Amino acid sequence: MDDRDRATFARRDFQLVLLRRMDDFQPGLVDGALRELDATRGELREANRRWQAMVRSPRGARGTLARYRSVLGPPEETHRRKVGDLECEVLRWPLPLWPGLRFEVLTAPDGGAVWNEWLVRAPGTPPPVLRTVEDLTGWSCTVDEAARAFAPARPREGSAPTRTQLAFTAPDRDGVPHSVVAEFTWGLLQRLVECTPQEPGSR
Repeated sequence: MDDRDRATFARRDFQLVLLRRMDDFQPGLVDGALRELDATRGELREANRRWQAMVRSPRGARGTLARYRSVLGPPEETHRRKVGDLECEVLRWPLPLWPGLRFEVLTAPDGGAVWNEWLVRAPGTPPPVLRTVEDLTGWSCTVDEAARAFAPARPREGSAPTRTQLAFTAPDRDGVPHSVVAEFTWGLLQRLVECTPQEPGSR
């Protein structure tokens, strides 16, 4: 296996790791993605097992960024960004399964601690049109896109480190407002949960 094959194999495995986290919400979409990758659910579980072993190994103590570089190779794009008063480094990698997205890692300057890691829209790729709750289907948008489309959206803590939630109000096609919580995994929308009228913004 040459270097190019190793990189392709590693990137394929990483996509399986992302899918494993999404499978709790969108098994149908994951099944389709597995067919596209010509992968089985056994490979999905094995890729996740090896990833978790890598994270927990003594070598994993090198840091999350080093792990991503070793698995995904050199980033396609690197630049600096101001987040409030702090400056961070942004690294992005393409993933064949989601050609319109990039896997983005935000770190402290000069390869410091990783602050965030998720999928974002690729530069130059048109964002989805988001106007109603019907537009918010599985894998249709990223966290940032939903937050902009339905501002003001309130961030909420997810049930795992790779999960994010946004609470907001959005109309349906008939103009009726709905108070919902959007659940994201690795920055990609998985599902909407309708809030009860008695507890706006709750699950």
